[in-house]
Amino acid sequence: MGKHRKPSLLAAAALLSPILGVVLVLLLVPLTVRDGDALPVPAAAPAPVRTREPIRPLAAPAPADPRLAALGRRLFEDPILSRDGTVSCRTCHDLSHGGADPHPVAVGIGGAAGGVNTPTVYNAAMNLAQFWDGRARTLEEQIDGPLTSPAEMGSDWPGVLARLTASPYRAEFRAVSGRDPDADTVRAAIAAFERTLVTTGSRFDAWLRGDEDALTPDEKAGYALFKSYGCSSCHQGANVGGNLFQRFGFFGDLFADRGGGTAADLGRYNVTGRDADRHVFKVPSLRLAALTAPYFHDGSVPTLFEAVRLMGRYQLGREIEEGDIALIVQFLGALPGRMLEDRP
Repeated sequence: MGKHRKPSLLAAAALLSPILGVVLVLLLVPLTVRDGDALPVPAAAPAPVRTREPIRPLAAPAPADPRLAALGRRLFEDPILSRDGTVSCRTCHDLSHGGADPHPVAVGIGGAAGGVNTPTVYNAAMNLAQFWDGRARTLEEQIDGPLTSPAEMGSDWPGVLARLTASPYRAEFRAVSGRDPDADTVRAAIAAFERTLVTTGSRFDAWLRGDEDALTPDEKAGYALFKSYGCSSCHQGANVGGNLFQRFGFFGDLFADRGGGTAADLGRYNVTGRDADRHVFKVPSLRLAALTAPYFHDGSVPTLFEAVRLMGRYQLGREIEEGDIALIVQFLGALPGRMLEDRP
């Protein structure tokens, strides 16, 4: 009997090994897809040569329905969505300014000031949630926020749909969805366009894929400092952030030191009501940080140099030397890839 047991165990192990391999892959999936939730599978991209780095190359987005994405782009750029016809999505998410705008906070209809700095729309599909406080899980959910906010577009869905139905958009909606304009199709179209806004082709990604000459010596030194100081503990993955929530102020209280304060400073507390979420925010992506001044959730920091200095002090408990900050800033300048206007 003992003679037959050993071959049986080997046979069982051989049968189980593929299953165990699948289990291991499934266990690893949350680590490799935490940049986004329920997103389309990206198209295949060349494998990086430097596989042990905390930052991964961006992959091209999954193919979108071209008619739906084209409709979404037109809606994104058209102020018809706002109550008075003066503000579009692009007003605050300027695609030639890194997908953000140069103001500390968003400026809506009638010059109304919003409560937070506008985050970039580029690569937003990779975020684990939308808005600084993460109150919207998907791009589709996010659209209602600015559309109905009195400080942004100041609209409501009945008014938006009435304007679209009375415009040439009606025929386009019928061609794309087979029906008159409705909220779900507006959301789906804009989100489909936004999912195409992935800034592939950066010099840093070329370096990750083996092009040693893609970065300057100073940029390589800045990246080494970015890792050694601990910046990459939060700013990692393909989007260099955007995939977790974190408290603002591990070492010191920025809000007390700064003085004043607004409801937006409470971060996720405004969503969950939990004391543990006070001053907790979605970690922003740094992919386009070199292009999207001013910085932080309130737009209170005008330069990237100063933002790095303050993050070192309050998040890492380090006073980073000015020369090191300058090198880190140079590294961040190698992260932007192709934006919409740069594409053929």
